[in-house]
Amino acid sequence: MSGRNLLKHPLASESDVIEHVAELRQHEQLIQEIKETADKLAGDNASRGDLKILSRALKELRYAFKVFAPYRRNRKVSVFGSARTHAAHPAFQTAETFGRRMAEEGWMVVTGAGGGIMEAAHRGSGREMAMGLNILLPFEQQANPVIAGDPKLVSLKYFFTRKLMFVKEVHAIVTCPGGFGTLDEVFETLTLVQTGKRDLMPLVLLDQPGGTYWDSFLRYVRQELLQSELISPSDLSLFKVTDSVEDAVEEVLGFYSVYNSMRFVRDLLVLRLHLAPTEQLLQRLNDEFSDICVKGRIERVPTQPVEADDEHLVELPRIGFVFNRRSVGRLREMIDLINCEMEGYCSPCSLQ
Repeated sequence: MSGRNLLKHPLASESDVIEHVAELRQHEQLIQEIKETADKLAGDNASRGDLKILSRALKELRYAFKVFAPYRRNRKVSVFGSARTHAAHPAFQTAETFGRRMAEEGWMVVTGAGGGIMEAAHRGSGREMAMGLNILLPFEQQANPVIAGDPKLVSLKYFFTRKLMFVKEVHAIVTCPGGFGTLDEVFETLTLVQTGKRDLMPLVLLDQPGGTYWDSFLRYVRQELLQSELISPSDLSLFKVTDSVEDAVEEVLGFYSVYNSMRFVRDLLVLRLHLAPTEQLLQRLNDEFSDICVKGRIERVPTQPVEADDEHLVELPRIGFVFNRRSVGRLREMIDLINCEMEGYCSPCSLQ
C-alpha cells in the first residue's frame, strides 16, 4: 500500500512497552538535567537579561510543543512567503491553491500566521487544517482571520524559537516569493538539511505561473555557488523550483510514496519504507550509491529496539547502512530512486 498520504499505526508489542518504560526513565533524567541547568545559572551569576531570554525561550518552546503534540502523526507542510503580498497578486492565488490542494490530500498547513502568502495558504487549507506560528512584532504581523483565536495558533517573541518549530514539526516546506525573512528561511532550511541537522524532507520553491523569482535564485545558486565549488552538484537535489501548484503537490506527496522516515541508530542510518525493496533494487542501490557508505552494504535491517518510541512505524520494512553523514544530496537522490523504482514517482530535482 502506498504511503503517500497516511502514516501507519500498527499496535505495539509487549517488548515495545518495556522499551517505553526505559524511555520514561530517560525522560525523567532529561527533566532533571533541565532543572540542574537552571540551578547552575545562579552560580554563573547570569545577568537578568540572559535569564529573561532563557526563561521566555523555554516557556515558548514548552507551549509550542504542547500545541503541536496532538498533531505529531499528521503530515504537515510549512508555507513561507511575503506578508505584504495582496490578495489580487498571482502569488497569493498560487499559495491559496496550494494550501487547498494539500488540505485535500489530508495535510495540515503551517504558516507564520500573518497576512499575504501566509493568509493565502490558510485560506486554501481552511481553519481546521491550519496551524500558525505568529511572531510578535511592533508592526506588520497580526494573526490572519483564518487562524486568529484558534487553539492551533502559537504566538512567539523570538525568531529562533519560531524557526525551530517551522522545521522540527513538519514533513515538507514550500516557499513562495518574499523578502529578507523568506530568503532567511530558505537558506537556513537548506543549511539544516544539507548538514544533516534536519532529516530529509521535500523543499519546494514555488512561484506564480511564469514567475521569475525562484528561477533567478536558482541561476544565482548555479553561477555563484556551484561553479565556484562552494556547494556540490548533488546539493541541487535537495530542493525543487517550480511555478506549478500540481508539481509542488506531487513533489511533496511523491517523496513519501515509498520512503516514510529515517533514524540514526548509533552509526547505522535506518530508512523506514512503505514497501520492501526487491533484491534487484538493493543491488542497484549498492552499485550506484556505494560512495555514501563508510563501510558495508545497503541491506534490509530489522526494527531496532530503540525505535520503540516510534511504535506506529514498527512494522514498516527497513533498509540500513553506515552513512558518511556528508553526502546528504546523494542520499536524497537515493530516496528519489527508491520512490521512482517502487512507486513510479521520479522527482526531477536532480535535473534542475
